[in-house]
Amino acid sequence: MMNITWEMMESALGMFIFLALELTVLFLLISYLVGLAQEWMTPEKVQRVLASRHGRGYLLAALMGALTPFCSCSTIPFLKGLLRARAGFGVMMVFLLASPLLNPVIIGLFVVTFGWKVSALYFVVAMSVSVLGGYLLERLGFEKHVKASAWMDGGGGTCCVFGESVSRWRKAWVSTWSDFKSVLPYLMVGVSLGALIYGFLPSEWIASVAGDHNPWAVPVAAVIGIPLYIRAEAVIPLSVALVAKGMSLGPVMALIIGSAGASLTEVILLKALFKTPLIVAFLVVILSMAMGAGYLYMLLF
Repeated sequence: MMNITWEMMESALGMFIFLALELTVLFLLISYLVGLAQEWMTPEKVQRVLASRHGRGYLLAALMGALTPFCSCSTIPFLKGLLRARAGFGVMMVFLLASPLLNPVIIGLFVVTFGWKVSALYFVVAMSVSVLGGYLLERLGFEKHVKASAWMDGGGGTCCVFGESVSRWRKAWVSTWSDFKSVLPYLMVGVSLGALIYGFLPSEWIASVAGDHNPWAVPVAAVIGIPLYIRAEAVIPLSVALVAKGMSLGPVMALIIGSAGASLTEVILLKALFKTPLIVAFLVVILSMAMGAGYLYMLLF
């Protein structure tokens, strides 16, 4: 049985305060800047641009996904908008894969946490696999697994609606604060878990389970990431503690991609649009990306 010491509690508390303050400031700052950008790049504009590419704008769809982190309640209406606008099945899937993984908030947290080199490789891997995944799913004929009702017109739109008289600066801040309040519980869960791991779990045990010598650590971390889902904003502070305790960067990346790329909630919402074979294919792409990135990081870092 582990003996809890004052040093352990002090270490855990110090890590909690550090992560909570740093990530709160970063989240508010990056989200506000993104919110200002979204005043000019609305979902409707993105839909029109992607629809004009006639199903060939795979790279553009990935870039749009990286630059437009719409609030979570907009995901399904936005995808329906792409379908109604006939943007193309492949383009839609690229956007769906890239948007949660290349969220500017996540990238900003990545840079501060892991540095530019690790973040750049993460961006390239997520971008490349998203484009390839969307292209292959279209070529393999998975479009037939989109439900007929998904092509029909219906309600939708963004979850944040303001009057015209409200300034863009004010709207961006209101949206940022709303997003922060919705993310705060998940962020605190991640910070708390990270602090507990940093303060109380033995470094030797984590290194033995998820160190460089264990090739099974990557697929296990990737699979755990999806049902574990606590949002990327929360899993990143958790990862900081795991790395500090000796967990290899490969399994950490697999865990982050599995958590950010798919979630049980997202899968349930996608059931309104997709049939089971397409949902399974979507999950296979995410898991393949997570494991591929994990092994790549183990080779390079």
